[in-house]
Amino acid sequence: MAEILLLHAAQGQTPGFHAFSDELRAAGHTVHTPDLFDGRTFATIEDGMAFAEELGFPDEILARGARAAEALPHEIVYAGFSLGVLPAQKLTQTRPGARGALLLYACVPAEFFGPWPAGVPVQIHGMEDDPIFAGEGDIDAARELAASAEAADLFLYPGDQHYFADPSLPSYDPAATRLLTQRVLEFLR
Repeated sequence: MAEILLLHAAQGQTPGFHAFSDELRAAGHTVHTPDLFDGRTFATIEDGMAFAEELGFPDEILARGARAAEALPHEIVYAGFSLGVLPAQKLTQTRPGARGALLLYACVPAEFFGPWPAGVPVQIHGMEDDPIFAGEGDIDAARELAASAEAADLFLYPGDQHYFADPSLPSYDPAATRLLTQRVLEFLR
C-alpha cells in the first residue's frame, strides 16, 4: 500500500477533503493530511485565497508543505487539491524519492521546479471547462507535463466546476468523483 501526503485546497480541510482521505485510508493506504491553514476553513475559494495571500502565497504555502514532509519518508506519493498542488508538485520534483504525484484541479509548468523526475508517475485531474483549471493555464501545463513525463496521465472530465470531487461543496459532481476516485485508487495500487 502507498504512503501519501495529501494537501488541501484553498477552502481548507473541508468535510469532503476528509471524506476523500478516509476513502484512501479505507483502501489500506497511509494518508498524512497536514493542515496548511492551522484549522481555518473558508466558505469560498476567494476567501481561502485571500487568507493564503495574508500568509504569504505562494512562498509560505510552499514552505508549509515542505515542513509537513520533513518528518515523512522520502518514498511517498505527493497529492494536492488545487492550492495544495503547488507544494505537492514542488515536493515531487525536488525531494528525492517521490513514488508518484496526484495533481487534482491544478498543475503548474514543470519548469517552475526543474525537470520532472525520471520514472515518477503522475496523474492530473481537472474539468475541461473549469474557469480556473482551463482558464488560468493549468490545463496547458498539464498537457505539457503529460506529454513530457514518462508515466503521466491527464484526465479531463466534462463540466466547469473546480472542486468537483468534494461532496461537502455545491460544485460536487458525483459521476466525475467516482471516476476520479477509481483512477486514483488504481494509480496507488
